[in-house]
Amino acid sequence: MYQVTPTFFASDLEGVLIPEIWIAVAEKTKIEELFLTTREIADYDALMKMRLEKLNQAGLKMADIEEIIDGMDPLPGADEFVQWVRNRSQFVIITDSFYQFIAPFMRKLGLPTVFAHSLQVADDGTVTGYQLRLQQGKRKAIDALQSIGFQVMATGDSYNDTAMLAQANRGILFNPPDNVKAEFPQFPVATSYDDLKAHATPFFIGK
Repeated sequence: MYQVTPTFFASDLEGVLIPEIWIAVAEKTKIEELFLTTREIADYDALMKMRLEKLNQAGLKMADIEEIIDGMDPLPGADEFVQWVRNRSQFVIITDSFYQFIAPFMRKLGLPTVFAHSLQVADDGTVTGYQLRLQQGKRKAIDALQSIGFQVMATGDSYNDTAMLAQANRGILFNPPDNVKAEFPQFPVATSYDDLKAHATPFFIGK
């Protein structure tokens, strides 16, 4: 009997499909602390509180960040990779970024399904806080997909992706920094979209 197992491919966004938004903001504003990401800091709440503090100290508003994002594009080859996956599997982006930040990128990536968080923005454009979609959202999303019968492959590049990769039926680190790669040697590493395709192809056909 020939049996097909339905699959989902879950991908992180920043560092995998698009550049790091906060690094782009750091480059534009010259605020050194904004160069730090989840690649260096595992505590997401501490990282976000620091980011918002630095934005407000510099008087930067949501419009200033949106202007920087409008000049950014997905990483080279990302749109083709997303389409390649969607031709073979269900696909979802699970990110710790924010819906307000990522909307322009979603249009450029063909409007895939995306699970993100939300920023809290005052009437004057000041970014005052953020609201998680739910705690441990990446891991819980994978668990939920598995609970309704999907085999899930996941990829990400940072500390905040590792719970998702561990929950997935197959987890792959994508261009991780050396510190993440060293701390999580159980995950195979892909360094290009061709590498990811090589890992994904047997998964999609059940091998």
